[in-house]
Amino acid sequence: MVVVVQQVIDVTAAAADGSAARRRPARVPVPPPRSLLSTVGAKLKETLFPDDPFRAVAREPAGRRRALAVLRYLLPCLEWLPSYSFAKLRSDVVSGVTIASLAVPQGISYARLAGLDPVIGLYSSFVPALVYAALGSSRELAVGSTAVISLLFASMLGPAASPAEDPALYASLAFTATFFAGAFQAALGVLRLGFLIDFLSHAAIVGFMGGAATVVALQQLRGFLGLQHFTHATDLPAVMRSVFSQSAHWLWQPFLIGVCLFVFLQITRYISKRRPKLFWISAAAPLASIIVSTLLVYLISGEKYSIQTIGSVKKGINPLSVKSLLLSSPHTWLAARTGIITGIISLAEGSAVARSFAMAKNYHVDGNKEMIAFGAMNMAGSCTSCYLTASPFSRSAVNRDAGCRTAASNAVMALAVAATLLLLTPLFRYTPQAALSAIITSAMLGVIDVRAAARLARVDRVDFCVCLATFLGVVFRSIDVGLVVAIGVLVLRVLLSVARPRTTALGKVPGSTAYRRMDQYATAQATPGVLVLRVDSPICFANASYLRERISRWIDDHEDQIRTCGGESLRCVVLDMGAVTSIDSSGTGMLEDLKRSLDKRCLQIALANPGSEIMRKLDKSKVLQIIGDEWIFLTVADASDYAHRNCKIATTLQSVLSPNEMV
Repeated sequence: MVVVVQQVIDVTAAAADGSAARRRPARVPVPPPRSLLSTVGAKLKETLFPDDPFRAVAREPAGRRRALAVLRYLLPCLEWLPSYSFAKLRSDVVSGVTIASLAVPQGISYARLAGLDPVIGLYSSFVPALVYAALGSSRELAVGSTAVISLLFASMLGPAASPAEDPALYASLAFTATFFAGAFQAALGVLRLGFLIDFLSHAAIVGFMGGAATVVALQQLRGFLGLQHFTHATDLPAVMRSVFSQSAHWLWQPFLIGVCLFVFLQITRYISKRRPKLFWISAAAPLASIIVSTLLVYLISGEKYSIQTIGSVKKGINPLSVKSLLLSSPHTWLAARTGIITGIISLAEGSAVARSFAMAKNYHVDGNKEMIAFGAMNMAGSCTSCYLTASPFSRSAVNRDAGCRTAASNAVMALAVAATLLLLTPLFRYTPQAALSAIITSAMLGVIDVRAAARLARVDRVDFCVCLATFLGVVFRSIDVGLVVAIGVLVLRVLLSVARPRTTALGKVPGSTAYRRMDQYATAQATPGVLVLRVDSPICFANASYLRERISRWIDDHEDQIRTCGGESLRCVVLDMGAVTSIDSSGTGMLEDLKRSLDKRCLQIALANPGSEIMRKLDKSKVLQIIGDEWIFLTVADASDYAHRNCKIATTLQSVLSPNEMV
């Protein structure tokens, strides 16, 4: 009995002497209350205006200077026009003429791919380019039609109106779809909803563009083989059936022309890649292919050898097409759906290209202003006989390599295309279809980014699965199905990351106060009697139940390990809240339920590093009082050390005052 009393005295004395050491660390304060209006306003500002776009306007004093700042914000061309010089003009003229030499053959080729008159492809590089020169904030983007959008138009609008049987209705549908795409893009920009485009991840874009480029390239077998009839379907099985079911109608003459031109284009591409200063060789190669093949077909009278040609191309600049818009028609919904889908794709591609070029040149591109510019140029284009335009990477890369200084290069390209429309269109009458197929196929090989897919497989296999699923959906089903697959997989991944957040056990790194993941750091050691868990996501209604069950399973596993390997009994569970950026009522309810559950098991709960919003919600829900303010800590180290010391004293007192010792 004397021994027992002495032990109690020693423990009490030790507790008294070590009171300074056991003094609780600094208290975590509850932030001052905020009104609902200020809270909602702050969140809306961070969501819609993360880049503070009106900063340049607010810095100017009220009056004329502020009005000029507003004009510069609305018309980005006013930012570079005052300082425009002859040197910049010379660079923009060179780059504008260079991309015009690429835009003319590509415009004709992509218009044929879309099932439209070739001249519409030229129209689409005139008016939209002028609009973008005034409203666009990117220096390098070169606007024009793209192969993927063209194929989407053909596959989505073709079943409603055949381009061959009713070209007028089909063209009206294309103009209407372009109008809806532009209106949708402009609305996203005005409402500052550009962040929605970010839900199309890089992996999904790589898979989608690769699949679409594969389908587009396979569609060119019609031009290579000189086939009169071909399937409108875009999936690989349908294209292969259409090709091999007409094997008796294959022609070697267009095939020979197409293959020779394709090889020529690939050689020029290889030269330009090996020697970047010779970029103009690859840029001029498509126009050179058009000129050479047109002269060849004219000289040998290609019709005698069944070589299909473009035929006559209208002369003159864009006629108005406002009256052709089908805004109240049975086909209006189809045009709207086509416009929204193609508008999203063109925005995703254009935003990625603009941001990558801007980062390389160390300047900023406002994504929402780019959306407004895209929307304005497509709405204007739909009223002037143009179909949907975007910013193809190949043309923009040529514009950058040619040394463009401002968006004026698009205006130079537009003027060069206008000159072509006024003077040179009759010369395209003998241009063979095989030449257009070779140009499209060569361009599509540059869209298929095998290196990006390989990098995804090496870095993130989940992203690679997203990329592969999107690619297979496009190739074996259809382009719109592939897009749906991409969005579905991405939404599922986001939902899983929210509903099933990661929780990990942390241990102390010897010789420091840092706590790190024990499955990553082999030297990290668990604190005796304390289990430290990190929650790596906001706590909300979607994951509250899962987190409660997962934390209970962590505790069960830890206690089983103690029973198996021995060690100090578990006394406290510390939750590292550093990665918990927000919490809702379900989350606070989960912490309250967890506190009650741990009390029944004689375990203490402690929270470490909670943010201001977390503390505010815990205080308002009274969960802070239930847990106890003394168990909220600044750092994991403070919480773990404090819990370990208190648990050690409790364990010693329990062993001292146990019935066996009292006897």
